Amino acid sequence: MHRRKFLKNSSLGSAGLLGAATLAGCGGKTGPEAGAAPMLAASPGPVALCTWDFGNATEKAWSVLNAGGSALDAVEAGVKVEEANADNQTVGLGGRPDRDGHVTLDACIMDPAGNCGSVMGLEGFLHPVSVARKVMEETPHVILIGEGAAAFALEAGFEKQELLTEASRREWEEWKKTSDYQPVINIENHDTIGMLCMDEAGDLSGACTTSGLAYKMRGRVGDSPVIGAGLYVDNEVGGATATGLGEEVIRTVGSFLIVELMRQGMSPQEACEEGVRRIMAKNQGRTDFQIGFIALNKQGQTGAFCIHPGFSYRLYNGEGHRNIPSETFLKS
Repeated sequence: MHRRKFLKNSSLGSAGLLGAATLAGCGGKTGPEAGAAPMLAASPGPVALCTWDFGNATEKAWSVLNAGGSALDAVEAGVKVEEANADNQTVGLGGRPDRDGHVTLDACIMDPAGNCGSVMGLEGFLHPVSVARKVMEETPHVILIGEGAAAFALEAGFEKQELLTEASRREWEEWKKTSDYQPVINIENHDTIGMLCMDEAGDLSGACTTSGLAYKMRGRVGDSPVIGAGLYVDNEVGGATATGLGEEVIRTVGSFLIVELMRQGMSPQEACEEGVRRIMAKNQGRTDFQIGFIALNKQGQTGAFCIHPGFSYRLYNGEGHRNIPSETFLKS
């Protein structure tokens, strides 16, 4: 699998109140070189950011926020862009299947009041994040899985469809020729989209959605739909979301940890760095996986940090033009 090309140059552009920035969370090596993704100063007004360079997703979220919409509506609308993007083989339509050829989707969503919904192992529905929102709003539960989640989606009016595209099917068939059909750590399929938004009222929401590791064992679920691991929002403090090898994020309840660090006074940037370091402390010497976090606090400040080349995050807010350096490295 080919990793996303590392964005070495980035800028903040504007059109009226529209601003965009791609900020890289880490560079091409891990070692003694120190650095951190730049954190934008707090600014009034809405903010939308997501993992990776999904500019169309943040543009969509921003359009909701700029029209006075809620952070909850914005995160749902934003991540749905990538769920429907067949060229993105890590989320939704066109997602790479598990080792048995099934595209299984995981997603969660969280609102300013602390309500949350999640679906795990959902098959055959284009927008798992919207199903997760229905779970949050229309059931007494937080999580629905597998066949139960699919039955609920049908009852809620979602249409079933085939999500395995010809391109992803061909890659899976090719993988089977050389694979020993065992789970493989860090088959490169980590472009999960996690999104955080703040609306005009200062309320926060988040969403996270993925098709998970390519060629995973059937039934495997990572961190993305796990509240507190792949996503956590506390409207009094801030929110965080993760991308990378979900097993490692789950072990540290990573997104919850970052929000709690911000509650204790850390900036979003400091909290993301500490979240990554906690994971690396438990995995000294390993180089076969990636972890990345983004965070947004109540003051509109953002942070991002990761291990592994290629991570970036996309931000929209109300600031003007600014050039932002993007090369950063994880201190060992």
